[in-house]
This record gives sequence, structure tokens and C-alpha cells, in this order.
Amino acid sequence: MLRVHFTSDDVARVRVAPAPDPLWEITNSFQVMAGREDPLTFGPWRRLVRPRAGGPAYGLLAALLPPRGYYPDFLTPDLGGPADLEHAVDTVLGTPRSALRGDLARLAASPVRSRPLPDGARALADGDREALGRLGAALVGHHRRALAPFWARIRAQVDADRAARTRAVLAGGADGLLSGFWPVLRWRPPVLEADYPFDRELHLNGRGLVLQPSFFCSRRPIMLALPSTDRAPVLVHPIQHTLGWAGTCEVSGRGTELGALLGRTRAAILEDVVTGRTTGELAERFGISGAAASQHTAVLRRAGLLVSVRRSKYVLHTITPTGLALLDGARASV
Repeated sequence: MLRVHFTSDDVARVRVAPAPDPLWEITNSFQVMAGREDPLTFGPWRRLVRPRAGGPAYGLLAALLPPRGYYPDFLTPDLGGPADLEHAVDTVLGTPRSALRGDLARLAASPVRSRPLPDGARALADGDREALGRLGAALVGHHRRALAPFWARIRAQVDADRAARTRAVLAGGADGLLSGFWPVLRWRPPVLEADYPFDRELHLNGRGLVLQPSFFCSRRPIMLALPSTDRAPVLVHPIQHTLGWAGTCEVSGRGTELGALLGRTRAAILEDVVTGRTTGELAERFGISGAAASQHTAVLRRAGLLVSVRRSKYVLHTITPTGLALLDGARASV
């Protein structure tokens, strides 16, 4: 079990990351791709991306990212906020040699390893420039093949989770935010608990905590083995998914569902869910029945323009990047 101990200062310094972290999504998705967990959520995605995997780059990532147990902290450094893929990978490649050696020695000594690290991984420990270049290419290659085609959907689901967390903060402050992660995280003030592969006690000591939603984090949260002592630790947590997400990556402007959007009510609903709305709020704001609001949001959802997630007794709808692009295009033409 993981137990994170808060002081009053820590509770005041809890924050939710504003976007998916490309490195956590790379590492988590690589392990999900190699595994079998959550077949309903990730099975269709695996069938699409596994045929694209292979080659030396895949072998290097497979050595660094075993299906279970420890993997190197340097693969998911603290980026200090939102970052694009290029900056994120550059941060990995700029890891000090001492950190490379320490992390890879810990990986080699992991009790779940059945074979020694390959020569390519050993060269990384020495900070070899060519080995680092191969690692950078492997990270970018996996992102291009397995994540980039689905990134709009990934971002939309993470945005939906963030919208739900924002509502929890407005309704109940930091206490409401932390309580809202049940059952994945259990808030028993002043301790946040979670299922974990081993017993771990973490005292924040006034640093606060960053809650990082991850699309490919499966079942239980993740933390660095040795988080920074001068920055807020990052707790990566799973989010709720919409089944069938891998089947529709992008939406064509000529699609039949998009054509069905023509109409004032759906256009107004799409603009209104930019900040997140429940079905009941939409019905009240537009003077329509709950059933009618559900029908409109269903059409928008099938078109890939909004995402709907259930939170307790309500369903929260938020706009996707495709929906925002559609709105921006409409505004630009006015």
C-alpha cells in the first residue's frame, strides 16, 4: 500500500496537472501494449498498434520498461509543467550520467528481472551519445506509431477528467478534490492511500503534490521511485475511459454525424461545454428535457466533438480538441 502523508501546507499546495505528460503516456502505453490488462479499454488499441512495433528500438524500450516492477525514473523526469514531445525527450537525454547509472543499476538489480540488461542499456549508463540518440529515437518512434494517431482522443479524455476535478475543488476545496478519487485513491485525512505493489510511506513535508492524470495508467497510481526532495512529488493516476475510443481517431468535416450537427441547439451546446456541463445543466440552460439534452450530446459525442464521463450521480460533458477546432473555424468565418 502507498500512504502519502500531508501537512496543512501540503493540502493547500495540491494541484492537478493541466495536460497529459507525453513521457508518462509513452512509458505507460508501452507497458499496456505489452500486457493484457483491461481488454475492453485497451484491446482494440493493442490490435492496431502491435503490428507496428518491432526492431531494435522496440527491444531497447522493452529492456527499460518491463511489464511489472521498477523502471528507470529518468524516463519520466519532472518537466516543470506542460511540455511538447521534443522538449520532453530532450530532458530525458539531458539526464546527468550519475542518475543514468543509478537508475540502470537499480533496474539491473530488480528481483523480477529474468535476464541481464542488453549492451544498449549498458551504454546508456555511460552516457554514450549514440546510445542516448537511439533512446530518443525509440521514444519518439513509439509516440508516433502508438500515440500520435490517437492524441486528440487522449487529450480529450484527460481534459474531461480535469474538468471533473475542477468541479470537485469548487464544491469542496482540496478535501473535495482528494475525496473524489475514491476508490483508486482513498483520502483519510491527513493520509492519502492507494493500492501499490509494495508498502511505501511518503511524507510531503510542505512540498505539496501534483496529481497527473494519465490515459494509459492502468488500475493503480504510479510514482517515481526517488522523487525530487525540493519539488512537489508527482502522483500519476488512471482516468475514466470511453469504450471504443480507439476506433475513431479523427473526424472528417464531411462525415454524416458532423452534418447532423447543423442546428442552433447543438451548436450552442457545443460552445457551452467548453467549461464542462452536466446533462441536467444543459437541459436547464437551453429549456429542453433531460432526454433531449442526452440525445444532442450523444450525437456530438459520436462525432468526436465532446467527451462524456460519469461522476457519481451525474454525467459531465466536455469539448474535445476537434470540437474546439470546429468552433474556432465557425468564429473565424463570422
